[in-house]
Amino acid sequence: MNPAKLDAIVRDLSKKKHVRGAVFQFETNQQRNTFATGNLREDSRFYIASINKLVTAALILRLVRDGKLHFEDRISRLLPEKHWKSIHVYKGHDYSDKLTVKHLLSHTSGLPCYIEDKMPDGSRAMDLFLQGKDHCWPMEKVVAAAKAIGSTFPPGAEGKAHYGEVNFRMLDEILLEKTGKEIDQLGKVLFQELGMEQTAFMHQLAPDEYVPIFGKKGILKIDQYAASTKHEILSTVGDLMLLIKAYFEGAFYPKERLESLQDWKKIFFPFKYGVGIQQFYVPWFFSPFKKIPPLIGHCGSVGSVAFNIPEKKTYLTGTVNLAGNPQIAFQALIKMLNNLS
Repeated sequence: MNPAKLDAIVRDLSKKKHVRGAVFQFETNQQRNTFATGNLREDSRFYIASINKLVTAALILRLVRDGKLHFEDRISRLLPEKHWKSIHVYKGHDYSDKLTVKHLLSHTSGLPCYIEDKMPDGSRAMDLFLQGKDHCWPMEKVVAAAKAIGSTFPPGAEGKAHYGEVNFRMLDEILLEKTGKEIDQLGKVLFQELGMEQTAFMHQLAPDEYVPIFGKKGILKIDQYAASTKHEILSTVGDLMLLIKAYFEGAFYPKERLESLQDWKKIFFPFKYGVGIQQFYVPWFFSPFKKIPPLIGHCGSVGSVAFNIPEKKTYLTGTVNLAGNPQIAFQALIKMLNNLS
């Protein structure tokens, strides 16, 4: 890699409108480089947003690996009826009893996203958050919203995927039913096991223990949301590096079977989704002079990333910590990847 050019790319991010800081870490051939600017440093603890799905997926995959859970298990056999009854109705047909663990993990359930998708009155939860209006989302509200918004296709429909926060809230509930422990309890043990000493759940920390989340209009508060979901996570680039490496080194699912999780389906450009993992792919016309290899892992809505780049034998973690404009991070990533040998 070219450290000087990568450093310059990261520093340029702080000149972008609304961006207060950025931090990215690369690890390749046992060499680790961190580049930071603005209000973010190598040891800064920040909100990882949907990278938390890697944690939920890791815990589910371990249960599958150990034979305590199966991909084809129906959620109607795993969850209380109040969490699944009539949650999936499409074109007048109730598919709720057909939903499986794999459907949830791969976003192929057809269930909606209660954060991004519009309610019948046209409102979106994400818009409220971006306006600085924090609010709770307990599981009963999630189920009610899923029913109100409606499903987008039958479970497992050929070639279909729809990114939906409902899927992973249901997986959290499956973990609770199978282990008797909440996602934050299970996650804390996992962080300790991996040596992720600076990683914690947002509802367990005070605001002065992490860098605030920024939106275009200033600091965003999601304290009520974090307390209701129990799965919002704060971490550092170094701790995220431990997580993404563990994922691909077989800590959660047998290394020789990881490729089976890469059953990619287009979910929204430029991303595809497999079984618990995401792929960021760059078409040739975005980088016509140098091919950008696929990145596998997960990203978040604040421009947070935790990826493996197999073709480059490189891992990448980082964030621009800006809600509502995550494309800034990926535009920078393309520039960074062009400077990897």
